[in-house]
Amino acid sequence: MKKIIRDEVIKLLQKIPLATNLARKKFISSFLMGLIDSEKVQFREVALHIESEAKIESIERNIQSFFKDYEFDYDQVCLLLVLFLPRGKLSLSIDRTEWDFGIYQCNILMIVAKNGSVGIPLYWSLLDNKSGNSHCKDRIDLLSKLIKVIGKERIGVIVGDREFIGIEWIKYLKINGIEFCMRVPKSHLVTLKNGDCYSIDTLLSTQTERYFQDCRIDGVWCNTMLKRMPDNDFLFLMGNLPAKKLGEFYRRRWCIEVLFQTFKGRGFDLESTHLKSSKKLSKLIVFVSIAVAICVKVGEYHHKNIQKIKTNNKGRQTNSFFRKGSDILRRGLKNANDNFIRLCTEYIEIMIRWIDIQISYNQIVTKYLRL
Repeated sequence: MKKIIRDEVIKLLQKIPLATNLARKKFISSFLMGLIDSEKVQFREVALHIESEAKIESIERNIQSFFKDYEFDYDQVCLLLVLFLPRGKLSLSIDRTEWDFGIYQCNILMIVAKNGSVGIPLYWSLLDNKSGNSHCKDRIDLLSKLIKVIGKERIGVIVGDREFIGIEWIKYLKINGIEFCMRVPKSHLVTLKNGDCYSIDTLLSTQTERYFQDCRIDGVWCNTMLKRMPDNDFLFLMGNLPAKKLGEFYRRRWCIEVLFQTFKGRGFDLESTHLKSSKKLSKLIVFVSIAVAICVKVGEYHHKNIQKIKTNNKGRQTNSFFRKGSDILRRGLKNANDNFIRLCTEYIEIMIRWIDIQISYNQIVTKYLRL
């Protein structure tokens, strides 16, 4: 039964070929299903959930071989992930996550696009500076790779937390006409248009919230929002958007926090991987990213076309699109009856039509595919 579903997934992956030969396509589809079914990234766990007549040890060796030898085209991976997103401008978030495995330090810099309450990963880089913040060059290189694929015109805004400041980085965004909203550490000073320089404490000494157009922070002209929080912390935002809209845009950053939770303890338990190779870990992130995108779209489709997700007393959905989609797929893969296969086939046909429309709509993508 799973082989039938695997063949349907291959049809979906044909649109943006992550592999050229059929054996690799079958492996990618099988690994994706095993990953979704197990919600674990350990190779043996995935192997246990791949339908095959081969022994588990043989399946695991095939997985190890793929991660050792195969090289993804990350522009193609990005294209595939973009096609899961709605049309129009993308709201991007940039952030970094890290964890330790023995002496190995995993440090991932990632750009994601907002899709409802969760982000869909588009591009990432594994930093080799061990523990520590990203540098301006790291961010510029990563965003430049994304722009190569989707073009600057597709970017609506990019949002980041306190780490993502720095004159070289901010000037890059301004020069390229990219709207941005970044949080600033409270120790930084604000220089007003008249040349006077103030600390955030001074500017909020008599008010809890203030907005300034055309001020200077860290040598860069921008707009800023200052707000004293209930816990006596400060929300200090800078950007080239209108000052009074910065708070609204900054809230979009939450999608990347939700994504990291989905990658880790509330989803695929990525931190439990024992991979110490940055190249192998980056390949694993490809699979987890596609799995997240598939689960989100299945949950979204089910909510819109089959049954609404219940809401609690506060009007919030009791399940995210990711969790609903994951539950549907995992339950179906464990009991893959004819009805589930029919639903999978229908959904993949819908996804293929949607991707065809997306490719036609997005001239940048179409141009790239012809290269």
